[in-house]
Amino acid sequence: PPPPYAPPIEVGGGWYLRGDVGASVYDRAKYSTSYDYNPYPDANRSYGNEVGGGGFAGAGVGYQFTPFLRADVTGEYRYSTGLRGSEYYKGYTDENGLGSYGINKSSGHFDSAVVLANAYFDLGTWYGITPFVGAGAGYAFNHVSGYGSNGQYTSASYAYDYGNPQYGGGCPCAPPTYNYAPVYDANGNVVYNNQANTKSYKDKTTGSFAWALHAGLAYNVTDAFKVELAYRYLNLGHASTGASFSTCCGEAGAGVKVKDIEAHDVKIGVRYMLGGLVAAPLPPLMNDYQPAPGPLVRKY
Repeated sequence: PPPPYAPPIEVGGGWYLRGDVGASVYDRAKYSTSYDYNPYPDANRSYGNEVGGGGFAGAGVGYQFTPFLRADVTGEYRYSTGLRGSEYYKGYTDENGLGSYGINKSSGHFDSAVVLANAYFDLGTWYGITPFVGAGAGYAFNHVSGYGSNGQYTSASYAYDYGNPQYGGGCPCAPPTYNYAPVYDANGNVVYNNQANTKSYKDKTTGSFAWALHAGLAYNVTDAFKVELAYRYLNLGHASTGASFSTCCGEAGAGVKVKDIEAHDVKIGVRYMLGGLVAAPLPPLMNDYQPAPGPLVRKY
């Protein structure tokens, strides 16, 4: 009888390749104060800062250790999105009851390259669907470009009243003095003065620790091909601009630091298992051929 078939053999172990695309919504980030010339306390300020939404794409390689535990290393590029900041502040009120106020608005572009090491726990499979949770940690290379700010400060205009000289001081030979007072228009309204200042900032890439939390569903299209729909919280750390340059005063200054960059990602991914069971090579149809011996012939 022919020899029995060999059992299936495993090729590639639990290695897999993956790819992901997705969209992101960012929480409101915290901007450091970039307007060093502003002496007003924080109680007199309000901020309106944001990071615009964006997209990303990535790829990675991983290993399925058990039916419940797997891990992978991924790299992704997060496309350019908008950085926008604003600062409103109220200045001091002078002895005449006249106040001042200002506004600074800034904008630029943000993109990032992220490398993460992730671990996942698959919670079981029902009807081909596997829910999973996971966590990851790694490093983000955060890049800020094209950043600039425009500031405007408004305050009451003051001038010396040269039309009404004041004499006195106990000395008849003393020169006259002039009252320093607000300037009024023809309708009796105080005239306000506007001062503008524009800054530009150098582009800069900043490295920062990054970490992530995952939750999602995987669907087994085949034993080797899986499709994922997942949510991810990703903390990208911080980013910074380079030094600033004021077009008004021609002076260099500190950059802007964007802290706690947090993204909420929805992503679609695919996984392709490199390992799996394949049939062993077939045995030969027959052993090495040996011709049958011929009949014995006796010669007398």
